[in-house]
Amino acid sequence: MSLVSAFVPIWILTAVGYAACRWGLLGEAAASVLGRFVFHLAMPSALFLALSRMPLSVFDGRSLLAFAVSTAAVIGFGWVGASWLFGRRPGERPIWGMAAGYVNSANLGIPIATQVLGNVSFLAEVVLLQVLVVTPVILVALDRHSDPAGRVRVRRIASLPIRNPVILASLLGVACSAAGLRLPSAADASLTLLSAAAVPAALVALGASLHAPAPAQVEPTARVEPVAPADRVEPAEPAGLAELAVITALKLVAQPVVAYVTGLALHLSAPQLLAVVVCAGLPTAQNTFIYSQEYGVGEAVTNRAVLVTTTLSLATVAAAATLLG
Repeated sequence: MSLVSAFVPIWILTAVGYAACRWGLLGEAAASVLGRFVFHLAMPSALFLALSRMPLSVFDGRSLLAFAVSTAAVIGFGWVGASWLFGRRPGERPIWGMAAGYVNSANLGIPIATQVLGNVSFLAEVVLLQVLVVTPVILVALDRHSDPAGRVRVRRIASLPIRNPVILASLLGVACSAAGLRLPSAADASLTLLSAAAVPAALVALGASLHAPAPAQVEPTARVEPVAPADRVEPAEPAGLAELAVITALKLVAQPVVAYVTGLALHLSAPQLLAVVVCAGLPTAQNTFIYSQEYGVGEAVTNRAVLVTTTLSLATVAAAATLLG
């Protein structure tokens, strides 16, 4: 029952966002506005606080390597498979791969790790891997495809950590942790209040997006340049059942299996193996939807992938806990 209770708030808040949009309570731009609030303000605050408070001494190289291998394998296959299997355009492929292999390590990972693993020490490593390694790779690819000519501009990519609030906040958090710095109480309290809005706002935005049709063209922000003309002329096809089935299978079956096999090869202990497999079996993070919304690509895939994998991931986590616990 404790596992089910960890999923209930996610389902409820997503339903609230859908109902609020359906009943016209938040306006037509609700999903977009909420998504940008999360991306630019709430999520960076949450990541900065989490990473600045986490000692860097908690790392375990072999366990993290097993998780990293499963993440790279699944995201890589999803990235390429989006083109081979479903003809997705280059700008959509990074988001497709992210939907297949980027786990919900925050709002769902924390209660699951607490209930199943007894602590969140390995989950903290997963958070660092995703925000400092996986996220920059995905965002660099998305940033490149937002250029009208599809050019790779070294200066633009090199400045991405400064222009992107998610990466910048993560780097600052790690730096503060390494230096042992602590914010003044007023600043810490303010960021704590702001970060508390990240999860509920992202879930409400996700629910709102499930009702509101994804626009063919997204208004560019100061950070994201307009998408290529070809992308604006040909709006993306909505995610079909086949795509959702493949993403779900990659996320909830392939990734935990790869993590398990890699963990065995690295001779992980039983508790380490359980931690790796449980974390690999977490559903697609709602951050995936926030990023797709911010860059205006793959929204039809990500909003449904988050919902479906979140609904079904309880079975994967429960199976891992039963077989390996």
